[in-house]
This record gives sequence, C-alpha cells and structure tokens, in this order.
Amino acid sequence: MKKHITKLIVLLTCLGMFASCNKALEMAPDGRLSLDDVFADSEQVAAFLNSCYSNIPGKGFGYYFFSRGPVVWSDEAWDTDAESAASFMAGRLYNGNASAANHPIVNVSDSRGNGNYWDRYWAAIRNCSEFIQRIDDAVVSNPADRQRWKAEAHLLRAYYYHELLKWYGAVLPIMREPYAFDGDFSLIEKATYKELVDFIVEDCDVALSTPELPWRITMAAEAHRITKAAGEAIKSKVILFAASPQNNDGQDLWTEAYEINKQSLENLRQNGYVLYDKVNFPQTYLSDLSHIGPVKDENASRYNEYFTREMQFSQTPVDRETIYQSYLSHDQTAHLDGVGAQNGYKSGTCPSQELVDAYETIDGQPVLNLERPYLDEKHLEPNYNTENSLYNPADPYANRDPRFYASIYYNGSKRYAFWNFAEAPGSVENFPAPIGARTRVIATWMGEPQTGINPTKRSATRTGYYQRKFLHPTAGTNQIVWGTRTKLFRLGEVILNFAEAAAEAGHLDEARTAVNEIRKRVGMPSLPTGLSKEELILRVRNERRVELALEENRYFDVRRWTKPNEDLEKTDRWITAMEISRGQDGTFTYKRRLVREGGRQNYTNRFLWLPIPLNEANRLRAITGDNWQNPGW
Repeated sequence: MKKHITKLIVLLTCLGMFASCNKALEMAPDGRLSLDDVFADSEQVAAFLNSCYSNIPGKGFGYYFFSRGPVVWSDEAWDTDAESAASFMAGRLYNGNASAANHPIVNVSDSRGNGNYWDRYWAAIRNCSEFIQRIDDAVVSNPADRQRWKAEAHLLRAYYYHELLKWYGAVLPIMREPYAFDGDFSLIEKATYKELVDFIVEDCDVALSTPELPWRITMAAEAHRITKAAGEAIKSKVILFAASPQNNDGQDLWTEAYEINKQSLENLRQNGYVLYDKVNFPQTYLSDLSHIGPVKDENASRYNEYFTREMQFSQTPVDRETIYQSYLSHDQTAHLDGVGAQNGYKSGTCPSQELVDAYETIDGQPVLNLERPYLDEKHLEPNYNTENSLYNPADPYANRDPRFYASIYYNGSKRYAFWNFAEAPGSVENFPAPIGARTRVIATWMGEPQTGINPTKRSATRTGYYQRKFLHPTAGTNQIVWGTRTKLFRLGEVILNFAEAAAEAGHLDEARTAVNEIRKRVGMPSLPTGLSKEELILRVRNERRVELALEENRYFDVRRWTKPNEDLEKTDRWITAMEISRGQDGTFTYKRRLVREGGRQNYTNRFLWLPIPLNEANRLRAITGDNWQNPGW
C-alpha cells in the first residue's frame, strides 16, 4: 500500500484547499498550538489521545430523530416514521431515495455520533496514525502511560477501520502513518478486504501484546477507555466477516476465522469475561414477567435486565459480559423508545413478523423451516417446521423462547399501569392477572389508533409489535428511567462468532457447544445432536438473529451472507405484520399482512454497501485514474 494518503483524507474534503488544510495539519485540535508543541507536553499528549475517541458512534436509538438505524433498515423491524415522515432516514431508504451525493444513512444531522462515517472515521484514523507516529518521542510524564496510550491508539484505529469496512467494504486504502502534502496521490491504491482485515488484526495484536493495557476498566475515572478485551472482540468480528461469502473473494478463510475466534474467546474467558447469568435486581425484573411462569420469568428477566443496565467500572462488576459500551449517554427520551404510543407520540421501532417467526418454541424447535421459511416471496405463507408440535398459529405467542418475551411486546403482553396507555374503548384490555390491578395488556388489534396497526399514525405500531429489549420495566411517562449506553461489544456476540466459524470450518461439536452456552443462559434446550453441517449453520445463524436481535448485527449479517452478485430480496424487500382482530366472544384472530404494498426498495444489490461520498469518489478517480466507487452508485 502506497503511503501518500493522509493529505487526501485528513478531513476528506480538503483537496481543493491545500493551503488551509496544510495549515490545519500543523495545529492542535484547539487551533492554537502546533502538533510539535502538543507532543512536547504530557497533558496535551493525553488530550490529543482523547480526540481519537471523539468519533466513536453512539449507535442505539441515537440515529436521526430517535431511530435505531440499521435495526429498522433490515428485516428486523419497521420504522413508524417511514410513512408519516417519509423524508426521514427510514422513509427515504424504504423508497430507494439514496444517492452517492445524498444518502440518508450518511447525511444525518445528528449529535449522537452516528452518520457521516466516511469523513468522521477517516479523520479519527488520521489522528490515531499521527499519535502512533509521534508518541515514542513525545514528552510523557509516566513511561507506563506512553505504552498504554500507544496501544489505545492502535486499537482505536482498528475500531474505526473495522467500522469503515462494515459500511463500505474493500474500497479503502491502508494508512499506517500521516504524511505531508507534497506526496504523489496518484500512487494511492485500494487494499483487498483480506489485506484490510490483516491490518486491523495487526493493530489489535500490537495492543494485545502491550502489558500496560488492561483487560477491563475497573475505575470510574477511566470509564470508556478501550481495553485488550475490545481488541479480541474486533479481531473476532473482522475475521468472521472476511470469511463470509460477500467478502472472501473466493478464498476459504473459515479455518483461520475459527482459529482466531477460538483464541480470542479463550483469552476473554481467562480474563474474567462471562455471560450475564443472574437476575441481580429481582424486585424490579422478576415481578415484571410474572404472567409467564416461574421458569420463563427468571430466564426472560435475566436477559431483559442485562440490556437495561449499564456496565460498571469496578473490580467486582455485576456485568462481566459487556466488553465495551459507547461513551455517549442516551437522554430521558429513551424511556419511550419502542412504545411511544403510551403518550401519543411515536412508536419508532416496530419488530417485524419475520423477527417474531425466528423465536423457537420452548422445546427448542424452530417455528419455520429455516432452509426455506416462507413458501411465497412476500412472506405471507409460512413454511412451518413439521417437527414442531407446540406452535399454534391461533395462539402464536405461547410457549416461545424466553428471549421473545424479554425483547418484544405482543398482543397480550402485560405492563404496569403507570405506562398510561390511552384508556380509549378497546385500546387497553383489563384482564385478570397475578399481580392484580396494576397490570394491563397491551392490545395491538385493529381499529384502535394508538396501539392498533395504522398505516400513517406515528404512535401506532406498523407490525402489531413494539420493541421491549432496551426498555427498563418501570420506565414510563410518570417515571423516567434514562436509557443505557449502547453495548458495542459483548461476550455473547463473540461466542456466536466462534460458533459460526467453527461450524463453517467443520468443527461441529465445538460450534454446538458454543451455541448451547448461549441457549442455556435463557433456559432453552441444547441443539440436537447429529445435525449436518448445513443444518447446524442454519441453527447458528438463527441463534444470532434471536440472541443479537435489535442490536444492529442483522443489518450486516444478511449482507455478508449474501454473495457479491446477489441482493437482499429474500430478506429485506417484503416485511410483514400480524393483523389481530377480536371477536364478540373476546377471542383473537391472527392474520399475516404486508406492512406496505410494494415493499421496500432498499433491497437491491447496490444497497449491500454504502457509496463513497460523490465528491470524494470523483477526486479519487481524477487523482488515481481508478474507479473507487461501490457498484451501483
């Protein structure tokens, strides 16, 4: 990879302003000191490292106007703003209204660290590279700090590269160090996907070999600093992505992915990372699901508790699963995230019927045939698993995986009365329940404008479901509970990364054991023995869909599992809902329906990757003579 790159991507819009950008390169972030001055002062060196953290995304529900971004852009959910506010991100995407000059995923007016990825991440990578180049000769009061800070810069650069690679694919150069403005830009070259992954792994390994870098942050004063554990999580993910059909360039990389993931998982375990396996606040979480039954209650509550509490920075944290969480806090509107109907505002993320279909019954049987889940292209004719004897289409929410109850509000879900859903006739049912008068049932049946399916009303559900996973059980209009920071990496994901790599590499027993560890946490039975490699891979992929539901993974998973010449029609074009009608006798009838006739338009091949911003792509072509743009843009 040619080294003459930094001048192009310092702020990525500087090519027409050489003089001003060159001047900026000699200045510190505050615009007053030169970089030589900065690295001659230990406190300024620490401040410059802090600038390397500033572009870590907030994710979660911090996309434009409290959207969950990739969650509602995939087949996991539908955004209620898609019709009522079609100019917002999801509405534009669903209509295929995107271009390299103006893409809704990128052009985001947002203060929570999402959007504008190309510019922000390259700026961060440039700062990290500058720091790495200068730190050995910088003035640093504590020698241990020098080594730790350098390791952090390597890990942060790896993080930003891994984010760029997820969004844009192999249209990136490798920047090892910054250079002056007098280089030859015509020599810049794109790296292959595997070369980029190797570079990311190399940066992680530098950090992992640094004794001064800890495995876990144990003091609040160091909250949100990056650790060796994050390095293992990044390695685990990028090599899994590299081996996947979309990115492997015809190479079989599954054995390498298996070996790296196995070592990363072992290192995390040896350094104290374990699944969140206990309800630590039973007074809050166990009573919330008492209608489900004592066994499911414990399992669902454990899972719900994990996602509604933040990691702690102590020697003995309750949460030993979270590897790294965003430093950006959510605000009090998070208490409405998922069920905005309670105050007549917006429901936001409405889980899809496709996601609901992915949850097995409690006996461990998939509801649908995983190889071909639907008999028609629009997903209106489910292809039921003939070996499942517990699922009843007339009572579809009974006997399901506890993670279903912990993640999704459905017709019949019970909540505390202080949620204050509008008590309009038929909108909220007052059925008898074990915890008495404080309980309500969230009804999603047709006809009621807030909690029933409505094509345009923002406070209504589009799908018959609301999101529960990240919502604290006691949060409501009269009791604000601030949202938790997003868990960017957690052990559960690494375990599933390993399971997938192991299955694809032919280590079926190890893959099955890893998946079973995830299932045991929520009381689900082990996967059956004797599954073929193809059957096991399908089960692993479905386990990812359920365990990592609504965490932004599905958006990237369906893309990396897609071959370069394919599109997302089977998963992302047609999204369905459950239309629920109540008869005179009080019983409910369930009927599948499309959320929107015509489906989504963001399923075509070009939507596998984001486009490089048009101006930047044009500059790259003019300077190098090569087309850097992703296909279709």
